[in-house]
Amino acid sequence: MSQTILIATGNPGKLREYSEIFGVLGVTFVMPADVGLAGFEPDEPYETFVENARHKALAYAARANMPVVADDSGLCIDALEGRPGVYSARYAGPGASDDDRTQKVLAELADVADDQRGAQFVCVSAAALPDGTVESAEGIVRGLIARAPGRRITGFGYDPIFVPEGYVVPFSEMPAAEKHAISHRGRAAVALLPALKRLLEDYRPD
Repeated sequence: MSQTILIATGNPGKLREYSEIFGVLGVTFVMPADVGLAGFEPDEPYETFVENARHKALAYAARANMPVVADDSGLCIDALEGRPGVYSARYAGPGASDDDRTQKVLAELADVADDQRGAQFVCVSAAALPDGTVESAEGIVRGLIARAPGRRITGFGYDPIFVPEGYVVPFSEMPAAEKHAISHRGRAAVALLPALKRLLEDYRPD
């Protein structure tokens, strides 16, 4: 398929992950800044990942007039009653870094016992076309929140403190291919792939 897909993110790490996961499509992947949409950031007004992902994908597809993959994802911690959830990227306030958000979570869990630090990463990936067609899929991975961050070798966000079930190292210390095979984004992308292929086959640019 000689097509281009807009990955609706300003995060180079997320673009890299999707490019690796969707590499089988043989398409070109671009970010909003590559198509003149660097300042376009649709809001995420909903309380669920699926609503926010679909809303974002449709907004970008309409503005860019091209196929789009967008997602909404977050870390849901059992001891924090599901927080930070859909607010994961904004959890430490405007302008906060990945490390700021990570430290806020660790501070809130300081007195939580090791066996009570369960959490899950959730991702809903959505693919949309300019005509308003949209498909979505969800991926979830369970794990534990570490007491201290691991090394930031790969990944981004809360990856240094999330240790997936069955592993002893956090996402940030796992080889990319190994992480994609089990991660929330990898699972969502794999689940979305058949629908994305159908959308691209049916898509006829103006």
